[in-house]
Formats: sequence, structure tokens, C-alpha cells
Amino acid sequence: MHENLTLNVEQKGTRVPVTIFHIGGWLDAQSEAQFLEAARTAYEGGARYLLVDMHDLDTITSAGMRAIQKVYQMFTPKEEQFKVARVKLCNAPPQIYNVLGITGFLQNLPMYESLDDALVTFNQE
Repeated sequence: MHENLTLNVEQKGTRVPVTIFHIGGWLDAQSEAQFLEAARTAYEGGARYLLVDMHDLDTITSAGMRAIQKVYQMFTPKEEQFKVARVKLCNAPPQIYNVLGITGFLQNLPMYESLDDALVTFNQE
């Protein structure tokens, strides 16, 4: 049974302002455009640091991973690749974490166990 993507946006003030996407349901081909549009809207609105909270995410497909990769590219200037992580992930359920780890996806995108653990790292860059 397919679940639609839920996406709630929150702002947190750390050393840098961080936009948080709380996502749930399925991040797949059917929800890829919704996720990308939310990221584009945030970026055009001035967001430069994004944290994707995956706590309620049930399923991620290759299309969902492609969407996250596109968002990473949107938020990360070429000269900063591998220097500053402007997009971070947190709270992935075990099945999501395993998929992201096995595919090598986490080599460029840091993953944190909790929202608070991730937010602290934005203060250290």
C-alpha cells in the first residue's frame, strides 16, 4: 500500500538558520516532484542549510534518493563540495538507514541519530 509523502517545514536558529523538512510516508517517483518543489521554494526563499528529518519515512526508492541528491546539488555550491555539509539527514528508521548505507549514499550526506545531534553540527561549521 502506497502512502503519500507528508512534508512539514520548520525553521531553527542555530549559528546559521536551518530549514528542517520533517518527511513521512513514501519518498518515491510519485512524491519526488513535491519534495523538489518544497526544496526549491525554501532555497528561493533564502534557505541555505537544510536538515531532512526522516523519522516518519516508511519507504525510500531510487527516485527518492535521486530527489535528495538533486537537493544536495541545489544547496551545495561546487566550490564547497566535500567541505561544508549544507544538507544533512537525521532520524532515519533502520530500513531507510540500511538502504542509504548500502548504496553509498551516506558518503556525501551526513546522517545523525537525532534532530538535536544534527542541529548542533550546524554550529560547528
